[in-house]
Amino acid sequence: MRTAALWATVRELVVDRADALGRPLRVLDLGGGTGELAVPLAELGPDLVAGVTVVDPSPDALAALARRAAESGVSGRVEGRQGDADTLAAVVPGRDFDLVCCHGVLEVVDDPALTLRQLTAALTADGDLSLLVSGRLAAVWARALAGELGQALAVLTSADGRYGPHDPLPRRFDLHELTGLVHDAGLQVQRWHGIRLLADLVPSSALDSDADRSALLAVERALGEHPAYPFLGELGAGLHVLARRG
Repeated sequence: MRTAALWATVRELVVDRADALGRPLRVLDLGGGTGELAVPLAELGPDLVAGVTVVDPSPDALAALARRAAESGVSGRVEGRQGDADTLAAVVPGRDFDLVCCHGVLEVVDDPALTLRQLTAALTADGDLSLLVSGRLAAVWARALAGELGQALAVLTSADGRYGPHDPLPRRFDLHELTGLVHDAGLQVQRWHGIRLLADLVPSSALDSDADRSALLAVERALGEHPAYPFLGELGAGLHVLARRG
């Protein structure tokens, strides 16, 4: 449930771009780990996705990726390579991907601006980037609701969006900062939306059935993309930006 809205958006993008290009997409998933996104992308079929290359620093994660791909029958179109943003040019020298996914990575790299430039260079002239990061305002909200008001203020006012030295996350982003980084990397934002605006707040007991989970997803998407309340998307635990090169 936590990733349903993200998957729905990425899937729509793949379908639309494959149709526009008249061919299946070549996809790079930076930090894709065990294939939570890569394998479902490959499962969309060879008419939509020609192949997915996962670059991740963990050999254990890449081994799990290989097992998951084999179990799903898509081993021929999912490839794992050990590396990270700093070694991307050497790990994938072709650098001609139609779609690059970077989900939950920008928070932990040494230089987010440099990483985005590396990802831009890996795209085709009109390739797309799917970028997911942790949102600052959601953390402010969560710390305040937990009664940690000092931490809430620190998340809001600190340069890196952290609540202190014991915060496990190196940085969080607000929308203005994120879209500025994307633009500076040579990409144009196509759309954005908030992820998990309510999912972390709704009791699990209220989500017992598929109908309940579908209803929550519908509300999440409506809130995150409602034209009258664009600011609500910034309250998502994740900020998901779709951008295009060129």
